[in-house]
Amino acid sequence: MDISAMPKAFSSQHTWYLSTLSSALDNSKATSDNLNSVINSKLIYTYTNVINGFSANLSPKELEALKTSPGYVSSMRDLRAKRDTTHSPHFLGLNPNVGAWPVSQFGKDVIVGFVDTGISPESESFNDEGLTKIPSRWKGQCESTIKCNNKLIGAKFFNKGLLAKHPNTTNNVSSTRDTEGHGTHTSSTAAGSVVEGASYFGYASGSATGVASRARVAMYKALWEQGDYASDIIAAIDSAISDGVDVLSLSFGFDDVPLYEDPVAIATFAAMERGIFVSTSAGNEGPFLAVLHNGIPWVITVAAGTLDREFQGTLTLGNGVQVTGMSLYHGNFSSSNVPIVFMGLCNKMKELAKAKNKIVVCEDKNGTIIDAQVAKLYDVVAAVFISNSSESSFFFENSFASIIVSPINGETVKGYIKSTNSGAKGTMSFKRTVLGTRPAPSVDDYSSRGPSSSCPFVLKPDITAPGTSILAAWPQNVPVEVFGSHNIFSNFNLLSGTSMACPHVAGVAALLRGAHPEWSVAAIRSAIMTTSDMFDNTMGLIKDIGDGYKQASPLALGAGHVNPNRGLDPGLVYDVRVQDYVNLLCALGYTQKNITIITGTSSNDCSKPSLDLNYPSFIAFFNSNGSSAAQEFQRTVTNVGEGKTIYDASVTPVKGYHLSVIPKKLVFKEKNEKLSYKLTIEGPTKKKVENVAFGYLTWTDVKHVVRSPIVVTTLKLDF
Repeated sequence: MDISAMPKAFSSQHTWYLSTLSSALDNSKATSDNLNSVINSKLIYTYTNVINGFSANLSPKELEALKTSPGYVSSMRDLRAKRDTTHSPHFLGLNPNVGAWPVSQFGKDVIVGFVDTGISPESESFNDEGLTKIPSRWKGQCESTIKCNNKLIGAKFFNKGLLAKHPNTTNNVSSTRDTEGHGTHTSSTAAGSVVEGASYFGYASGSATGVASRARVAMYKALWEQGDYASDIIAAIDSAISDGVDVLSLSFGFDDVPLYEDPVAIATFAAMERGIFVSTSAGNEGPFLAVLHNGIPWVITVAAGTLDREFQGTLTLGNGVQVTGMSLYHGNFSSSNVPIVFMGLCNKMKELAKAKNKIVVCEDKNGTIIDAQVAKLYDVVAAVFISNSSESSFFFENSFASIIVSPINGETVKGYIKSTNSGAKGTMSFKRTVLGTRPAPSVDDYSSRGPSSSCPFVLKPDITAPGTSILAAWPQNVPVEVFGSHNIFSNFNLLSGTSMACPHVAGVAALLRGAHPEWSVAAIRSAIMTTSDMFDNTMGLIKDIGDGYKQASPLALGAGHVNPNRGLDPGLVYDVRVQDYVNLLCALGYTQKNITIITGTSSNDCSKPSLDLNYPSFIAFFNSNGSSAAQEFQRTVTNVGEGKTIYDASVTPVKGYHLSVIPKKLVFKEKNEKLSYKLTIEGPTKKKVENVAFGYLTWTDVKHVVRSPIVVTTLKLDF
């Protein structure tokens, strides 16, 4: 409505809208007594901020009459909204109309394999609606306990290593069915079909979809409740290679082993040779440095970040002030105006015993949050935990009515309680999902940091992807939570970890493989890394929660946060040949036997050993006393853009060191042409330098930005 047309006789827009609506209605059945009720029954909303107007339930005749009213501008049907995905593909910028999704046809016919805890084939995330026949190149099959379709095209289990260690084990060891949930969650994250109406008890509601929703899924169960054994894992990857998967997602790893003793490194070398892209998880041992696993040069290693989404509950104080906090409580909470008390630290059980039938407020110190069963034992109605812990997402008491609030909000609650002289009251509500929270993404606290102990000369992790509070499919018969003797079930579950980040990148790799089937494994990895995001949704540099929200270093973040759409057109890629990896293994001082274990052949050429792999990142180790010589890195880039172009180099300063690039300009005459450059790092230029310093080398032309992280460190590792 045109607000300027509102007659002065009306005191508000609302009264004008009512009058306008009244004049447009078919009042033939209305009487003077019920006219107001008829009008109010038609009116749905009045708007004053987003638009000037109202919504109403009108017949076609009434709508036509409304169009003749003074001030009428336009009208539209009340369309049914299509719910957004929950929520990480949207956060990654994926759009059904432009970018990686339509170009790759949503990963159509790319086959993604998972070595994990199994799969729940009944989940709607594995429905095959709209999918064509299974690609003829596929050689896999489904064992008898799993009913496959055109979506789930492979299901096998590998238990011989398990049974050798535990010969008396009989329960759930002869099926690919998922009895833990992890495998169902990861596989649906990467390649699940679209499922409408997904949520976790009302949290994160929307349309759930995998990153590559038209890709095919093959599950290789080698992770068991009783243990995860290398023999089973290697057999599973071996089978996946034979079956013909295009991408492998491995959300597990082995700690503190050299590459030639690492089952993942050994098995994935063969996968890489056959053109299979492998995504692996960095581990959940952060925020400490050098605790990362899967620091394997021929795979991509994925760190975990946050989404711009929070799950909240609200405490309404007796004075009307509302305080929000994190919560995943999924019960029905109906109590209102409940007495609320502050008990000091959360571990004061004597104070808790006095809080029967009350809401308790307490301060968390080092994870001292009240256990749900203890709270129920003392008949506590609900709890408000005051905490600044960066790990809050890991200790939601889902079965107990509680919220976790910041110290600032905690002071508001404490101040209100103190001001009321024991008459404080509170009401709580739950199941609120908030999108657009800032800053996001950030590297989460738990994500394992580099450098890699198994191969420190290749900077790891490679990339960050969403890993915190990820909603994905869950087996119908596996409880999402066990509280006392009660099992609680859901078709979707929220999990956090680099296990959740890893399949996001597997899905992105499936999209890129679908869009560029000619690209090598290294080219796909390079495209993902060099086009990644450095900035969060505040347009500030991505932060590290585990380092006090300082700028995240590449040892936490990798090259950046994955951006699938930009990965479609990286401009330049850093390709790597199999022999390049062999040269690296030779330079690590491995024996021929060690190398043969990894490569599977005894004819390994070690005539040109080199630690300088043609990788899209750099890491240099220096002595802290300033006596180190300059370090040089040779790189060759391939132009995968459109023909002739010129790239210019720029380097961000690295504090305490001098960096230079020769040449500073790369002139390409045609597509697929290769050119080389040299990066030199000199320093330290002063006696005292930080343990970890970092910057970026960026090549730009008129269309592309090709960025590589540089880490310079004085850390002393055993290598």
